[in-house]
Amino acid sequence: MTKALNAIKRFSADEDGAALVEYTVLIGIMLVAVIAVIVGVGSWVGEKWACLAKNLGTNMGGLVCP
Repeated sequence: MTKALNAIKRFSADEDGAALVEYTVLIGIMLVAVIAVIVGVGSWVGEKWACLAKNLGTNMGGLVCP
């Protein structure tokens, strides 16, 4: 038990552990942002492809997409 308490005390005094946690949080935030952008762009591209497919099937003249 004493070894575990000493390890916890050393970890709390070590600044490298705090930096590791900060970088981990930063990477997590960046990951969420990247996933949000990918989902947003993916839905936009999907809408454009659906509009193109609909217009190619029914209206060979011109594309009418919002």
